[in-house]
Amino acid sequence: MGTPHQRIVISGYYGFNNSGDEAVLQSILLALKEQGARQGVQFTPVVLSINPEWTSRTYGVESVHRMRPKEVWRALKTSGGLISGGGSLLQDETSAKTIPYYVAVIRMAQWLKKPVFIYSQGIGPVHRKLFYGFIRSAFRRCEDVTVRDEESKALLVSMGLQEQKVTVVPDPVMGMPLPEGTVARTEKPEGPVIGVSVRWWNDDRSELNAVADALRQVLEQSKAHVRFLPFHLPSDEQASLYVQEQLGEMYKGRTSIANNITHPQHMLAEVADCHALLGMRLHALIYAAGRYVPMVGLSYDPKIDQFLNRLDMKPAASTRLPDSAALAAELLDHLRNREAWVEEKRERIARLQEEAQRPAERIARFFARQAVRSSSEGVKNVQGK
Repeated sequence: MGTPHQRIVISGYYGFNNSGDEAVLQSILLALKEQGARQGVQFTPVVLSINPEWTSRTYGVESVHRMRPKEVWRALKTSGGLISGGGSLLQDETSAKTIPYYVAVIRMAQWLKKPVFIYSQGIGPVHRKLFYGFIRSAFRRCEDVTVRDEESKALLVSMGLQEQKVTVVPDPVMGMPLPEGTVARTEKPEGPVIGVSVRWWNDDRSELNAVADALRQVLEQSKAHVRFLPFHLPSDEQASLYVQEQLGEMYKGRTSIANNITHPQHMLAEVADCHALLGMRLHALIYAAGRYVPMVGLSYDPKIDQFLNRLDMKPAASTRLPDSAALAAELLDHLRNREAWVEEKRERIARLQEEAQRPAERIARFFARQAVRSSSEGVKNVQGK
């Protein structure tokens, strides 16, 4: 019997030029390939994307437009199942339309009697209680439910989902490797590189002003070079330019911006070249952890706190209480004591990287067993004749 092929649809926030969500997709694709090979299953992913042409070209996969119901229906109908995730898909903080969309895709797959796998999602915040029933009903019928933190599990349990139905695993990006053939940058700044991932948040720009003040303190007390890493284009690039301008002409020669990086593994390579990282974006912090780069968190959302908690860390400051002195102090400490931080976190990070493969392993095992059952039934039918 040859290797079974399995078409599988992947639903998430893909094609929007958000490096974090693209990293989630890349990590899922790589994990499915690796775990499929171990279980003897070859997956053919079909990705739901707002920009299918770009997604197909970037990852070498099939892709259909996520907002065209007929195309989504056709993709699901011709597939063996649906992966929903990862990322923060089921939340109503940014829009009341987000949860209905992702639940609708799940329900569509379930109407077609396809197995659904919730893949390392961050659930919440969910402010509108009317969504609780939608999520509970859809998740009860899923083949497997994995979430990326204990808080997400607790929220699902509070919605009425059975505790044993939900497994906590790390964010899939923890397991993402550097691209093949990656070499260290030959032209490097004189001093250590501090990666900085910022985004717009407060209307008065108080958090970005605090970042600029913190970086100014670090540049005054070290030979560091600041490398801005825009994770969501073009908005993060504009936020980076704002902070760069706040630093003033004196430090312009000691700052740079990584422009137009859209492939997640290329951004991962940028992070890997840093000595420390200051991040507002969750996946900037996850990238740093995955490459053993000491990080400083500036929290705008509980998901930042939840991830750092898994490393026995806390944010240095928040957008609600931006503290430039605390940000600068932690950055300077990382520059001076980088090796000690790495040694302290090494075992914890390695464990998270290994566990990040678990959802893909479970999916591959499900389809491997399904192939064995189908083969056995085929033999019985032949013998019966």
